[in-house]
Amino acid sequence: MHDAPTAPPFFEVVVGQRACRAFDDDRDVADETLAILLEAATHAPSAENRQPWVFVVIRDAETRARVGELTAQAWEDGARELSRRRLAEELFTEVDEGATGGISAAPVLVVVGADTDRCLDATVASSTFPAVQNLLLAAHALGLGSALTTLPTVHADELGAAIGLPETVVPVAVVPLGYPARPLGPPRREHFAGHTHRERFGQPW
Repeated sequence: MHDAPTAPPFFEVVVGQRACRAFDDDRDVADETLAILLEAATHAPSAENRQPWVFVVIRDAETRARVGELTAQAWEDGARELSRRRLAEELFTEVDEGATGGISAAPVLVVVGADTDRCLDATVASSTFPAVQNLLLAAHALGLGSALTTLPTVHADELGAAIGLPETVVPVAVVPLGYPARPLGPPRREHFAGHTHRERFGQPW
């Protein structure tokens, strides 16, 4: 493992991680830092330990803009109205700003894909999203903002073409990375007890 800056304790990282959709224009992310994040991502579990994850790291402004176009297109084609009905106003505004430009303005986008030659279709999600979670946690541990979006994967063919993915690699998520434009504040989470049952469903924790 690469030498990393001092990070906060594990549980502090876990309970503090949250989505960031607005990034500091004046701060880049060094390749050395990205290497630490990507190595953390590849220490996630995967079905049969096939490790089918593929990471395409995008810094090029035109390519990031293209991913932003696909994100906005998916948002405007129906996701916006669906989310407007489901999200609180403050969260909806934040997500709207991210989907229409905030995410693509991050200095780095990581497109996470799955190599279907290395895994079954049924295990694509279970073999790639743990790696995404590791990536998000590692970013937070090093003081970066990040988010998980699947909006651009609605247009998987166009996204794959924009970054040269072969047919065997399917994009599953996009993770913007950068230093937050403003303090993020604590994540919005319900207490675990409201989602936990003892022995049988319906018996409270």
